[in-house]
Amino acid sequence: MRREPAVIVAVVLLTTALVVVIALLAAVGAAVLARLDGATYPTALMQAATTFAAVITLAAAMTAALTAVCT
Repeated sequence: MRREPAVIVAVVLLTTALVVVIALLAAVGAAVLARLDGATYPTALMQAATTFAAVITLAAAMTAALTAVCT
């Protein structure tokens, strides 16, 4: 079944927004945990950035795997 291009664009944008929100929440959680553990602000920020990058990388890898399976 062929879908409208506007529907595909909307799904891609909403999925991307959801992944970014989840990555930001994970990064904030990592920063809070680092601060509670006694880390300095720059160290907590680095931990948050690492977590954000890891979540985005994981989402990209899952997208590539699902694309390979579904096509």
